[in-house]
Amino acid sequence: MQGGTQPGPNHPISVEPADKKVIVRIGNTVLAESRNALILREASLPPVFYIPRNEVAMMELSSSDTHTHCPYKGDASYFSARGGAAKDVAWSYEDPFDHMSVIKDHLAFYPDRVDAIETAPRD
Repeated sequence: MQGGTQPGPNHPISVEPADKKVIVRIGNTVLAESRNALILREASLPPVFYIPRNEVAMMELSSSDTHTHCPYKGDASYFSARGGAAKDVAWSYEDPFDHMSVIKDHLAFYPDRVDAIETAPRD
């Protein structure tokens, strides 16, 4: 999708491959396990792992009716844990602005809405 505000010196955004395996859990359920996660650093915000959709247990998530807009990345869709375990635990930019296309088909998880986001050395 074209448009959006370009990151710059006043609001930098960088995306690079994470050098770790990333595992996301709610209780005993593994929501994601990835050796191909990206790490997005945006301005003064904490870094966020973006996990490829094909490494997320999508059957454990359901689409939420929550949507937000980021002027730098585009429109975000949200996902809740099935069975009411937690609302809006993850988000995804289904059609991000062209300059953020690297995060398309990836999900990010809120650390305070899941039980753990663990990292380990990549095998």
